[in-house]
Amino acid sequence: MIFTLSFDSMRIYGTILGMALVTFAIRYALFASAGKVRFSPRFEELLRFIPPAVLAALIAPTLLIPQGTEIALRLDNPYLAGGIVALLVGLVWRNLFAVLGAGMGTFWLWRWLSELLFR
Repeated sequence: MIFTLSFDSMRIYGTILGMALVTFAIRYALFASAGKVRFSPRFEELLRFIPPAVLAALIAPTLLIPQGTEIALRLDNPYLAGGIVALLVGLVWRNLFAVLGAGMGTFWLWRWLSELLFR
């Protein structure tokens, strides 16, 4: 059996290769210039807010729109209940395992209770 590539598969492989090259070029440029570029102290201070902002952007839709269609600010939303408890535990104790345990425990308990009470 002879292996042949159609035009469509060549276009797919070309697109994947192009995306890989662009990704590599961007990352290489940033890593290569890492020690040579100096930012102002104000800009470096602003860069500290990027990880919390990205984390909030990842978590907020899951807590507020768990079904993916509408905002669920209701008592039967176990995602929101677990997130609020995890936030409060994190602010008080600053312990990752306590945050995970309290958040997951609240989520499962709230989910069980909401099935009993709200359905």
